[in-house]
Amino acid sequence: MTFASVVVAAGSGSRAGGDKQWRPLGGKPVVRWSVEALLDAGAAPVIVVVANDSLGRAGEALHGLSGWIAVAGGTERVDSVRAGLAAIDGAEDRPVLVHDAARPMLSRAVIDRLLAALPGADGAIAALPVSDTLKRGGAEIEGTVDRAGLWRAQTPQAFSLGRLRAAYAAWPAGETPTDDAAVVERDGGTVRLIEGDPRLMKLTYPEDFAMAEAMLPRQTRVGSGFDVHQWGPGDAVWLCGVEIPHDKTLVGHSDADAGLHALTDALLGAMGDGDIGDHFPPTDPKWKGAASDQFLIYAVERLRARGGRLVNVDVTLICERPKVKPHRQAMRERLAEILALPLDAVSVKATTTETLGFTGRGEGLAAQAIATIELPG
Repeated sequence: MTFASVVVAAGSGSRAGGDKQWRPLGGKPVVRWSVEALLDAGAAPVIVVVANDSLGRAGEALHGLSGWIAVAGGTERVDSVRAGLAAIDGAEDRPVLVHDAARPMLSRAVIDRLLAALPGADGAIAALPVSDTLKRGGAEIEGTVDRAGLWRAQTPQAFSLGRLRAAYAAWPAGETPTDDAAVVERDGGTVRLIEGDPRLMKLTYPEDFAMAEAMLPRQTRVGSGFDVHQWGPGDAVWLCGVEIPHDKTLVGHSDADAGLHALTDALLGAMGDGDIGDHFPPTDPKWKGAASDQFLIYAVERLRARGGRLVNVDVTLICERPKVKPHRQAMRERLAEILALPLDAVSVKATTTETLGFTGRGEGLAAQAIATIELPG
């Protein structure tokens, strides 16, 4: 069934700390979650109602998507919904879903149930039965409310375009409806209840964002990295972000910190994001002598930009000299600082090759690393 949709995203979000519709959730703006879900379900168009001074932000948040239109809303939700409905063309019996951007966990199943329930009714809403015991009162309980037949209304809410427009036209000026179904109910319409989704929570307070992040489906990925540098003249070496006095140094375009290079490659590999050479070419004079911690920080920032989370890292340094064990704790602490990880999620080990191979002959040092990450699924 073809349908249109209005996504209301014009509120200030003051209780959530402001502008919650533009805040990142799982690596993308909150409003984008709903718009993507509606577009994927076949909505055409999706009217995104934002504050007049946020039209540019909508373009940034929804960059790369097609089939949506941003319009300016009003000071109250009722004004924003009216503005969204006015931007929709089509027959009066065309279904329209009105949704709040603050409910980002919208599933195709809820959309399909709403559309299936709409024929023969003036509207349909997603709702969940009240399961908690309800009390009435202030500082003291004045009574217990019978929860039988009580529901927690969610959005989207579905209506025929003409029916919802007529109901809003009849809504008394100066009054604020709690949702769109209340507008149709006041106008004598019948509204059906369909099964909602517990994940379709509304982001109202700052702590709701942490809960929503925890609810996102995630996939676990593991990446590995390997790096080698040869020894050259010098008096110190950088390993895992720590400078160690030594009678040689590692030779490289940057500071040749093989541990950080291997770990950067492990992170990029887990993301499927190329390798360190793709992002920091050794032919670029910009990186001559550069501190390698900036490469690792860059990889972590790319992970966070995708809504990902670093779980743990494990680095193994392979060399005969210098002895790593006296510096291992400092290395772990430095990596934990760079990666914003607890110390017990950072491992640094060292081994020799029993004098075999180029590391055994003291010609160079090798490092290998493993990183475990989580990305939105």
